[in-house]
Amino acid sequence: MIVAGTPVDLCGTPYVLSTAAQRLTSGKALAIGSVNLDHIHHFGGIERTRHNLVTESNTMEWLLLADGMPIVDRGNELTGTHWPRLTGADLLPEILHLAHTTDRSVGFLGGTPLVHELLRRRLMRNYPGLRVSGYWSPDRSVVDSDELSHAVADDIRDAGTDVLVVSLGKPRQELWIDRHGDTTQSRLFLAFGAATDFLAGRVERAPSWMSEHGFEWLYRLAKEPQRLTHRYLIEGPEAWVRLRGAYLVSDSNHPAHGRAGTPQVLE
Repeated sequence: MIVAGTPVDLCGTPYVLSTAAQRLTSGKALAIGSVNLDHIHHFGGIERTRHNLVTESNTMEWLLLADGMPIVDRGNELTGTHWPRLTGADLLPEILHLAHTTDRSVGFLGGTPLVHELLRRRLMRNYPGLRVSGYWSPDRSVVDSDELSHAVADDIRDAGTDVLVVSLGKPRQELWIDRHGDTTQSRLFLAFGAATDFLAGRVERAPSWMSEHGFEWLYRLAKEPQRLTHRYLIEGPEAWVRLRGAYLVSDSNHPAHGRAGTPQVLE
């Protein structure tokens, strides 16, 4: 599915996990991202004011998943099929389990030292023996600097990181992976935003009934009004209008299309 120029891969959790497992051992590296209205705001369209992921890579592909309920609902309308909502918060524990059982190392980029300490304790309890290559908490000035980010990417590579969880917020996390992912030599990138906050227990997730009915944004807005008011009440409606122009295309030759591929519906 194409939404305002950005692809969305309609698929289920088994497909994501099997593709991630395969890419940990062979083929191009895989970057997994979540598409919601915030993603459409930053990456939809071709206007100069919007960000765009690079159009082609010889070493990495993107798998962009339907995260926000408006995205899922639009996919259901266009295909006549019920597609699941795939959130980073739900997928991260599954992929950590995959890394644990296949003895792959995991690194965490983004978040505060406090979150990393909470996360370290949670990982020790829930995934004993999981190899963690490191935690990196660069300042925004570092993230926005190609030279300084390259040095961070060198550190991540030297630590032997197979799976890199990037929690820098949109659009920085996707752009950082695009620009510096190759340098890290990691095999799997997870642009999952607040998923580490949820996993660490710093932020509570919305009740399941709110998430299932598309009201998670309201719960998060009530919890963090200063940070999220502009995103949800100003940027969100404009992105929703762009979502109505979504359409389907397919490419049966691309198993997990990326930046150079044509989006498809994935069973």
